[in-house]
Amino acid sequence: MISLALPAAAQDGVDDLFTALATAEGTDAERIADKILTEWSQSGSPAMDVLLTRGRDAMEEGNLKAAVMHLSALVDHAPDFAEGYHARATAYFQQRRLGLAMSDLEATLSLNPRHFGALSGLGIILADLDQPDLALRAWREVVELYPGNTDAQAAIDRLELLAEGQTL
Repeated sequence: MISLALPAAAQDGVDDLFTALATAEGTDAERIADKILTEWSQSGSPAMDVLLTRGRDAMEEGNLKAAVMHLSALVDHAPDFAEGYHARATAYFQQRRLGLAMSDLEATLSLNPRHFGALSGLGIILADLDQPDLALRAWREVVELYPGNTDAQAAIDRLELLAEGQTL
C-alpha cells in the first residue's frame, strides 16, 4: 500500500488556487479549476500515475471494463489517492453502475472534501435517482468551492424548481 497524501508544498499550491478560484470568472475560472484537477492527478508515484493514465485512456476509448480494471488496481495499491476513486467513479457511472459510482464518490470526498468534480458527479447521480433536494445540496457545495462553474449554476436553477417548487 502506498500513501499518497499531498505534500505540504503541493497542498499550499492548491490552497492558493482555491483562493484564486473563489473570485475568478469565465475562462479564468476554468483555467484555475483545470490546474487544481492537474494537481490532484499527481499521485507522487510514477507507477500509480501510469494506472490513472491507462484507466482514463481506456475510458476515452470506450473500454470501460479495462478502465475499471486499471483504476481498481490503482485504488487497491494507493487507497489514499482520492483521484483514483474519482476516476473509477466516472467509469462506473458510464457503465450505469450508480451504487458503485456513489461509493467511490463518497471515498473521494472523504479523502478530499473540496473535490468539486466528485460533488458534481454526486449531484448528477442524485438528480438521476430523483433526489432533487440532495442533488441541490451537492451542487450548492460545488458553487461554494467553484463559484464560476456555469454547469453548477444551471443545475441549481433547474433543481430549485424541482426541489422547492414554483411560487404563483
